[in-house]
Amino acid sequence: MKNFEKSSKPLMGLMTLLLAASVAGCGGGNSGTASTSISATVTAPGAGTGTGVSAGITGHGPAPVNLGTSGNFVILAQSAITNVPTSAVTGNVGLSPATGAGIGLTCAQVTGTIYSVDAAGPLPCAVTNATLLTTAINDKGTAYTDAAGRAPDYIELGAGNIGGLNLGPATYKWSTPVVIPTSVTLTGGSNDVWIFQIAQGLTVSSGVQVILAGGALAQNVYWQTFAAADIGTTSKFNGVILSQTSIAMKTGASINGRLLAGTAVSLDQNTVTQP
Repeated sequence: MKNFEKSSKPLMGLMTLLLAASVAGCGGGNSGTASTSISATVTAPGAGTGTGVSAGITGHGPAPVNLGTSGNFVILAQSAITNVPTSAVTGNVGLSPATGAGIGLTCAQVTGTIYSVDAAGPLPCAVTNATLLTTAINDKGTAYTDAAGRAPDYIELGAGNIGGLNLGPATYKWSTPVVIPTSVTLTGGSNDVWIFQIAQGLTVSSGVQVILAGGALAQNVYWQTFAAADIGTTSKFNGVILSQTSIAMKTGASINGRLLAGTAVSLDQNTVTQP
């Protein structure tokens, strides 16, 4: 495990420290087949002079998080799904235990099935299936606990600011909020896994991208947040968001992934696509 913290020593000019780190896969979740080893660069902000710290990472990352039946949904929430038209959602949508009246999407905006606990869901397309939804909500909670419980490979990277970094597959942990003010790149193979454990909230700035490189897949990226996840205006996000509270997609933002929230999901003219 590597602990990246800001240096307290004054630095003159631009200095780069290269640290070699081998990231081993962590247990828990599904058992997964390790992919071919890849190498990526992590660049962490340094002290006030603007100096950076770079570390080479080689590894496969942890095993995938088992989403269970919650993985059948692109949007799954418990209290409300609000929407400012027009959004385009590809994948299944579900709300439970709140009534289907809390689903703000229309049939025309969803390519998939809208599941409701009662007949108050959007007509004429909503399917009433309270049992299926209860199972999916429970599986979502199990997945959240799994993701939060993995042993981290790196803690407090960039003091919570990961903008501009290139991250290899691993489990990353923060006790602080995480902000992404500039685009971040995740470099790895198609079987590599990233888990981001965030003890507070996640904030993505407007126009920012989470970029997948080297064959990395959105379905293998998990953003576990205890507080709200806010995805900024016109940003392009990748990965599965598992929030204990709410997920807000700001105007024009898009995601290739899943929005699995403990309370509400709010949409505003977004594109949401299952990975």
